Amino acid sequence: MRLRNVKNAKEKLEASPFFIPNPKEFKGQWQNVFSKQSVEKNPIHLEIGAGKGQFLIAMAKKNPDMNFIGIEKYESVLVRAIEKVNQTDLKNIVFICVDAMELREIFDHEIATIYLNFSDPWPKSRHAKRRLTSPIFLNIYDHVFKNNPMIIQKTDNLDLFSYSLETLSQHGYCFLQVSLHLQDTQIANVETEYEQKFKEKGIKINYLKACKK
Repeated sequence: MRLRNVKNAKEKLEASPFFIPNPKEFKGQWQNVFSKQSVEKNPIHLEIGAGKGQFLIAMAKKNPDMNFIGIEKYESVLVRAIEKVNQTDLKNIVFICVDAMELREIFDHEIATIYLNFSDPWPKSRHAKRRLTSPIFLNIYDHVFKNNPMIIQKTDNLDLFSYSLETLSQHGYCFLQVSLHLQDTQIANVETEYEQKFKEKGIKINYLKACKK
């Protein structure tokens, strides 16, 4: 699907207090972004591919004792999330516009949980290294996580889900929760925009929660 360009997207992002234009400057110091909050008491959670922000904003509202950072690669997509969060008075959420390959340059063992919601499945075998649960990215995450790493993934793509179960297991993760039909479980869940559309169409959502000790 073609990405629609949003006029003045960069200017709109930089005008928002919820947008961090220079994230690499905060490497190792992300606790300073969140006003007078202790990272020990208020862990930082990261969503890679935050899209239009519905999931992360809802999580921030629901969990005031946690801090949230949303990463989105495209300015024209992220500006929609910024427009939504600008209408709130949340103190525990910010967004940055970067490629996930740059995460090691932005975080230094500061993240408690990573959310991967409906990531691009990159279905062709030659593109497998671009999947966000490929060994390349799992190695990057090792330098991002603090203490016990936690990855939570939701996807409608069964091939990507099977791939993730395999790569996570090989990388030392154990699975706390796994479901091939999230809607039929009692797992606490905050829905994304995609998820709501899939739910209306009766499409099953695959879910995993994995930790690495």
